[in-house]
Amino acid sequence: MIRIKNVYYMLSYAYRTLNEEGYKSIQAEEFKNIHDLIAAILIRGVTIQRKRGLHRDYIGHTEVTGNLRGKIDVTNSIKQNTFMMRSMICHYDEFSENVQLNQILKTTMQLLSRSDEVKDSNRKKLRKLSLFLGNVDTLEINNIKWSELAYHRNNASYKMLINICELVIKGLLMTTDNGEYKMNQFLDDQHMHRLYEKFLLGYFKKEYPQYSANPSQIDWNIDDGITNFLPTMNSDITLTNNFKTLIIDAKYYGKSMQTHTMYDSKSNNSNNLYQIFTYVKNKDRNGSGNVSGLILYAKTDEEITPNNDYQIGGNRISVKTLDLGADWTEIVSQLDNVASLMQ
Repeated sequence: MIRIKNVYYMLSYAYRTLNEEGYKSIQAEEFKNIHDLIAAILIRGVTIQRKRGLHRDYIGHTEVTGNLRGKIDVTNSIKQNTFMMRSMICHYDEFSENVQLNQILKTTMQLLSRSDEVKDSNRKKLRKLSLFLGNVDTLEINNIKWSELAYHRNNASYKMLINICELVIKGLLMTTDNGEYKMNQFLDDQHMHRLYEKFLLGYFKKEYPQYSANPSQIDWNIDDGITNFLPTMNSDITLTNNFKTLIIDAKYYGKSMQTHTMYDSKSNNSNNLYQIFTYVKNKDRNGSGNVSGLILYAKTDEEITPNNDYQIGGNRISVKTLDLGADWTEIVSQLDNVASLMQ
């Protein structure tokens, strides 16, 4: 079981904005569940955004009017005989805060404000903040195209908040048989997996600036130049310095070991081992032995969890477990041990 406070630390590393001064008070609070934690983050974030100014953009409108506004649509005005009524069809742009980013914020706040998992004081704050977005519409959540959202200089401050909204809507929300929405107790594994990857990458970027920490694409070490139909190899995290490389594959599963029922035995997940071994061997194309691989599982409730180091063909392959239910200082110690693999 992951401690709620640890979820906050994970979010802080995944989204560096949470380390800014305006969010520091959240770190001192105690939360009983993830819903209340996310509500507190949104309350602080939307409050800060209101002070900065809500993002606005030009929104196209079309209306039949007796007053000239914008551009007259002569063709359709003639077709609809609007001139007979001394009116015309006009197209015009309005500079408005009723844009999708604000709509997502308002929709998410309203969903959380109706959740019994959020304490009364935070539900009241969410409802109050929603009132300040009175000119902003709410959305049908299934129609949000998250991958099409674009960020630029004028709306970059929304990115973390919208990512938090996506966690709520896609990771916590579920539809009941009668079509209503209710909240899951925990984020589903898919979204925890994504958060786990982002957290690990953010942690090594911040705490170990002496290393380059990035996802990377690994090229196949081919002999004849033919790469047709070869799958791409993308690492979750690659740590590098002038001499060594550590490829980290983050795994957040319900189970980290595989069971062989015929022999009543357990072993490390074979597909994961094959994958990291392939990454390492193709990265270390000169056979230097300076490239290592690590599969880092989030700890499960299994009796046996991975904690192994192997030397295979001149390269070190490790399979380790990170206990996200431990005290944060212990998690830091475990991650420091991971970084020590670069030495």
